[in-house]
Amino acid sequence: MEAQARRDVVFLVLAGVFVTNAVLGELTGGKLFAFGPFTMSIGVIPWPVVFLTTDLINEYFGRDGVRKLTFVTIALIVYAFVVLFVAIQVPAASFSPVTDEQFRAVFGQSLWIIVGSVTAFAISQLIDVVVFWFVRHKTGEKLLWLRATGSTAISQLIDSFVIIGIAFWLPGKVKTDEFLIVAATNYSYKFLIAVSLTPFIYMGHAVIDRFLGAQESHQLIERAARQSD
Repeated sequence: MEAQARRDVVFLVLAGVFVTNAVLGELTGGKLFAFGPFTMSIGVIPWPVVFLTTDLINEYFGRDGVRKLTFVTIALIVYAFVVLFVAIQVPAASFSPVTDEQFRAVFGQSLWIIVGSVTAFAISQLIDVVVFWFVRHKTGEKLLWLRATGSTAISQLIDSFVIIGIAFWLPGKVKTDEFLIVAATNYSYKFLIAVSLTPFIYMGHAVIDRFLGAQESHQLIERAARQSD
């Protein structure tokens, strides 16, 4: 397989994993669950995979790669919500195992949740790119863990408060103290997961390097760095 084909495979796999988990995170974000004394959105479950793939896409395909994929994903998320809205309007058959009420309860997220989730995703991803490449330009190729964890820590701080604020606090679904607790808990979870994912980032890096070859991998990373200046 030629070098360009291998690069395309890497991007398609990372993009597919990124988009799938981002859409899942958005669609499931309306459900809250108790984790001991804390309350979190169920959407936090697939987001660690988004963190991981964002860092790898940043590393190999640069600022433009993440930005373009982010905007494509936003369009797909909006499309998913439009399809679900249409599906809710279609009456269920009398023998359907899922009733209209059940379907609406699961997928009938309010406009506030949709706006909050899309806005938070867009802002957090764009901030992630800025922080990642700020650290990258300061440290060079070394300290992958610092630029990966640092960018995630800052971007997800914004994400956690924006999505909970718009989806639940602004429409008055939760009180201010509840909003702060849920947002802070979500962020704490995401931060701990970001730290724990560090070995997997290096593993993903190693797998991609082996698939592309050391020379091609280095050239791709350097090209991403030059394009992100």
